Amino acid sequence: MGILNGNPKDEPLHYGEIFSIWSASTAAKGAISCYQAYVYHAGDKDLKEILKDLMDQAKQEIKELDKLLTDNGIASAPIMPDRPQVKLEDIPVGARFADPEIAAKIAADTSIGLVACSQAMGQCIRVDVGALFAKYHLTKAALGARILQMNKEKGWLIPPPLLVKKPE
Repeated sequence: MGILNGNPKDEPLHYGEIFSIWSASTAAKGAISCYQAYVYHAGDKDLKEILKDLMDQAKQEIKELDKLLTDNGIASAPIMPDRPQVKLEDIPVGARFADPEIAAKIAADTSIGLVACSQAMGQCIRVDVGALFAKYHLTKAALGARILQMNKEKGWLIPPPLLVKKPE
């Protein structure tokens, strides 16, 4: 029996898997820091709820990814300290992120996360690592659908140029 047969947890990680795991953990840590600030800037209740769900998901990813790194003797990136609490009305108007700006940014982040998960799944030879990224992909797709629906309902979605077929 070779090193790539049997229990996937006994198989070594290859460098691509390591980089994907480390990068995903680091990105999730940055997202939490950024989304904490967005929560303080956001005024819309639905937007705040999605931001909190995104942060909860990022915390779950960090926990699982950092454990995987640690179990394989690899150090993870440090997590940033929590941001100090601030009230929306204490942020000067010109310095605030507007709700549509925040919504557009989290939509883009979620889209980028889907692509990163797909890339990680495609390069994995360890089934457990590929399944972990597949789980994250599914969750990000569901969160992305919620963000899209919110953007449409609130009138925040700015569509790209639309192809309108004219009758012949």
